[in-house]
Amino acid sequence: MTGARIARRTGGHNARRAVRELRGVDTFWPGLMSGTYKPLGERDMARIHQTALDVLEKLGMSNPLPVLREKALARGCWIDDRGRLCFPRALVEDVIAATPQRFTVYGRDPEYDFEFAPGMVTFVPGGSAVTTLDLESRSYRPSTLHDLYDFARLADRLAHVQKFSRMVVPTEIADLYVADINTAYAAFAGTRKPFSFSPDNAGHIDGLLALMDMIAGGEEKRRQRPFCSFGGCPIVSPLTYGDDKSLICVEGVRSGAHVQMVMAPQAGATAPAALAGTLVQVTAESLAALLLVQLTTPGHPVSFGPWPFVSDLRTGCFTGGGGEQAVLAAAAAQIGGFYGLPTSVGAGMADAKWPDAQMGYEKGMTVALAALAGGQVAEVCGMMASLMGCSFEAMVIDNDMLGCLQRTLKGIEVTDETLSFEVIRDVVYGPGHFLGHPQTLALMQAEYLYPEIADRRSQGEWEEAGSPDILVAAGARARAILSSHYPEHIDPATDAKIRERFEILLPKTAMRPDNGRWRSDARP
Repeated sequence: MTGARIARRTGGHNARRAVRELRGVDTFWPGLMSGTYKPLGERDMARIHQTALDVLEKLGMSNPLPVLREKALARGCWIDDRGRLCFPRALVEDVIAATPQRFTVYGRDPEYDFEFAPGMVTFVPGGSAVTTLDLESRSYRPSTLHDLYDFARLADRLAHVQKFSRMVVPTEIADLYVADINTAYAAFAGTRKPFSFSPDNAGHIDGLLALMDMIAGGEEKRRQRPFCSFGGCPIVSPLTYGDDKSLICVEGVRSGAHVQMVMAPQAGATAPAALAGTLVQVTAESLAALLLVQLTTPGHPVSFGPWPFVSDLRTGCFTGGGGEQAVLAAAAAQIGGFYGLPTSVGAGMADAKWPDAQMGYEKGMTVALAALAGGQVAEVCGMMASLMGCSFEAMVIDNDMLGCLQRTLKGIEVTDETLSFEVIRDVVYGPGHFLGHPQTLALMQAEYLYPEIADRRSQGEWEEAGSPDILVAAGARARAILSSHYPEHIDPATDAKIRERFEILLPKTAMRPDNGRWRSDARP
């Protein structure tokens, strides 16, 4: 009896060693279908839809661009006695039906392409934070162009981040055109993943397209693989078109990529405090944005972008980490599925100022519910302080979380083979454990995802290592990447031509490992 037990333990130990030696990094890439969490019933969604149509037909939108006004009036819209553009219900439903239901989001390399379709979940960073958290001083400092480049390089190496966008603003650049060109350059230099961007104004798009053409090797090649999309928030809530961002969305089609749009009314401030009322307004505003692009460029791919925000009604300030935000984002994703449109929602917008337990539960709750409802989830990676700050360490932690969430979306495969009757029989009659079984070794990467930084050591091993928390591991991982990963995503000859044509403020000396900004044992 004792000998048998000893043999069984030894077999388990050896099997565990074999498993550890075989471990690698697995990735559950975008395109996983979701939609299992449904905070709204079918009747609820129908009522929200009908009320949103009432809003567009009876209240309308103020301040439409002249080109939209012209196209809309030609399609049966009208201007009411308050000067508001009103959309007939039939037209809105026709436009929804004619909008592309899926399209490809292109990276610089085909390996980073993914399909964007209703119910398909991807995770992307977002925001436009104006500060970056310095972990050593426990304080925020103004974000810089170097920070933006570093966030792009970090995203380039994080397996569960499928796209990049401007995470931080280069606050030191006063000229807005120069800031836009340098933002795009830093992103293209740092990562080959798809990039989405909302420039300051539509007049900058010509320069941005010229930059893209130089990197792609010409306009034709850029159009074949449009790796950067333009867009923004064309609606000023409640129910008003904004001049600059509307024009960016209209002109953004010239990139050849889809137009990325975001509507962000804030419940209790720029939208009704009743959450259902906020959903009505954000749906109406998102449809108004859809009409903006589809009436001016019919059939162009767009992302449906209902991003309802929430106010802390005690102060009126934005809050992104509460239960109301979680359920609103999930409901917004569900509405996008109701329309059969590729849909982007905002989640992971933690109010926490530090990568702590508050950040963990705020991000985990809001992102999980949005993902399970079936939307492209943005604003996730590294974003903190109610969208005002960003953190390299938090971005690494978020990447681990996103991997776990992708695993939940992958679900459980139930087949005759996976039900495992014969496997159970073999083990019951054999060694008494499954660690060394061929099925275990065969499935350890296909069925299981292993976190990069989450601590799974025993208590004793953890204490012997100095009892570190997750920030230690996240900081080490971020520094390891940022001290060594200086990709040459723009070849030197092209880079030289870009620098001749544009005022690039990121020096070449800052784009190599010996620049002194990052070391493996210290922060910048």
